[in-house]
Amino acid sequence: MLEMSSRSTSGRVSALQEITQSMKTKKDKLPSAQVSEYFGELTFNIAHMREKLPRDAYQNIVRALEKGEKISERTADLVAQAVKEWAMSKGATHFCHWFQPMTGLTAEKHDAFISIQNTNHSELTVIERFTGSQLIQGEPDASSFPSGGMRSTFEARGYTAWDPTSPIFILEGETTKTLCIPSVFFGYHGEALDLKTPLLRSTDVLSESCVEFLKLIGDVDAKSVTSTLGVEQEYFLIDRRFAALRPDLIMTGRTLIGAAPPRGQQLEDHYFGAIPTRVLTFMEELERELYRLGIPVKTRHNEVAPSQFELAPIFEHAVIAADHNTLLMEVIKKVANKQGLHCLLHEKPFKGINGSGKHCNWAMSNDKGENLLEPGKTPHQNIRFLAIVAVVLKAVYDHADVLRASIASPGNDHRLGANEAPPAIISVFVGSLLSRIFESIEKGKAADATDKQIIDLGVNQIPPISKDYTDRNRTSPFAFTGNKFEFRAVGSSHNVAIPVSTLNTAVAATLRKASKRLEELLKKHKRDEAVMALVKEYLVASKHVRFDGNGYSQEWRKEAEKRKLPIFDTTSEAVKVYQDKKAVEFFVEQKVLSAAEIESRFNVQVERYVKTLLIELNMLSELSKTHVIPAVESQLTKCYAVLDNCSDSLKKVYKKRVEALERVMKALVTGEEELLETISKIDSVHDEVKKMDMIQKTAIPLREELRAAADEAEVLVSDDLWTLPKYREMLFTHGIS
Repeated sequence: MLEMSSRSTSGRVSALQEITQSMKTKKDKLPSAQVSEYFGELTFNIAHMREKLPRDAYQNIVRALEKGEKISERTADLVAQAVKEWAMSKGATHFCHWFQPMTGLTAEKHDAFISIQNTNHSELTVIERFTGSQLIQGEPDASSFPSGGMRSTFEARGYTAWDPTSPIFILEGETTKTLCIPSVFFGYHGEALDLKTPLLRSTDVLSESCVEFLKLIGDVDAKSVTSTLGVEQEYFLIDRRFAALRPDLIMTGRTLIGAAPPRGQQLEDHYFGAIPTRVLTFMEELERELYRLGIPVKTRHNEVAPSQFELAPIFEHAVIAADHNTLLMEVIKKVANKQGLHCLLHEKPFKGINGSGKHCNWAMSNDKGENLLEPGKTPHQNIRFLAIVAVVLKAVYDHADVLRASIASPGNDHRLGANEAPPAIISVFVGSLLSRIFESIEKGKAADATDKQIIDLGVNQIPPISKDYTDRNRTSPFAFTGNKFEFRAVGSSHNVAIPVSTLNTAVAATLRKASKRLEELLKKHKRDEAVMALVKEYLVASKHVRFDGNGYSQEWRKEAEKRKLPIFDTTSEAVKVYQDKKAVEFFVEQKVLSAAEIESRFNVQVERYVKTLLIELNMLSELSKTHVIPAVESQLTKCYAVLDNCSDSLKKVYKKRVEALERVMKALVTGEEELLETISKIDSVHDEVKKMDMIQKTAIPLREELRAAADEAEVLVSDDLWTLPKYREMLFTHGIS
């Protein structure tokens, strides 16, 4: 592999030659067994517990999962023993508590199973040991994990605790295997220091509030409700040799400079096209690894942009789906690296072509397995459907500002509102048929839809409802798609626990209010009439958040302003919502986040924004000085030599080329100096919020100006003098597109 430090022309050219001469990827022989024969072989799940544990211990686990009962010390020891034996039979030598701190990544500290046993005064014996207490709780040094001010740096205590709702699994390295225990992470006083704890809390409160609401509308036997999630993951693949020659990709995950090639995605020939052989080899190995970990991926295909792809799983419980998506991102990178590829999960790794999102398909199901967001076969099921949808619409309308903040990140700033992603304005698309039905309900009239797919509800006050009769609107950040809502605005690198816990909590809070209002209406009306009165109220109240048109249009932005919907174009604007106590009080009321935990998350987001942008700005400065400016200097030197020796008639024409290069050189040198000066001023400020605002107002405009000069330089400098791999090479010349 080429050294990353290589800046010579030969480095780029030789990488290109190597790649084009040998497109073949080493393909491991995959097993001929059916997926069902090895699916989940690296997971220790409830089925293993049923098989390995005594009946009373197994029942203790079941009650813990279903009713929140505490796991006894005896049960924990029995589980630990069974897990250890299973893991060691698979070749595992270490264990770790696998958790998700507020970095947005995962964390793990590996401990060997070994323990020392004194057999006599002179000899120590090593034994494999794993106890219930080790399974249930760990204590990593937490001083370097972000807390957002909830504790001082010197207060290093942080605790991990086993989350039994998510399957234990084994991660394989090159030569080792590690038992991973999905865990939550909290501080000495119980503060959530991770992203998973709020998600777990939100699923509990959503279940409680929804069961209360369902009983009021007639589902008297409702016991629990779960939020389900299916996450469509988009990503880019490029050859690893090109990535090694791009310092910006290595340091920031995206290209900070790069001129647009003549061909990008204009021909729309990549989307759903034949999957290239090299990529298919990668996908086959990726899917096998994911299946072994019990991750039920279902769909794979080319995405719109060249070298962009997507995979999507079958729906799971939201907590497990969030864990699986986080694990999936790690596995994608590992398998890509093994295949000589580099996976880019950044929301916008290449300017001028589509970025990557993570479409979160969210729904709710009761303990009977019925999807509450799907029209049913009986009048009651359809009334329930209308009521639940109305509540979700009201929740999104009431908490649109916080939902926008939940998807805010520096990467998503490049993507949201661009021509491939939803706008930064939260709105809901429901489709033409549901829109007509809702309008009819608001007016007290029946819908006039007569399509064959329409189901007659048999209740005069309620219009017909279509089953699976919805349009698609890719410009909508939050769309109803038949039996689920698709939160399309989530970024590809995002940990989905953040937006999903926000959505769960918003819906739970609205369900609580809906139950109180319904109790009032039930004193005046029969149940179905009372429910429909509530539906009408909520549809009218949330009408402004519904929009079925083109979310990219300037007309919609003007209309959104008239409707007084929150509009936050950038992360620096969006995250300040967390400082608005009224906007975030629903978290505290539902006991999903305390006031201190909300403040900490604001502080962490601001800090990560500042650090991320400063890394990018410094990297751009370095690229300008070490790659772009030297290339322009070399080109100018050649041009000056030609100018000195050419004829007078050619000099007039050639001078224009020289003038263009000189203009670009001036823009590069002065732009880089101004950027460095601005970075220095930002560094001198101690307040992180002020730093964030300075970056947004002063540094980002300078960044864009410097990039524009660098991109112009790329097309002015001869190919043999340009040291960085170009877009056309990374996206088109490696057997991927």
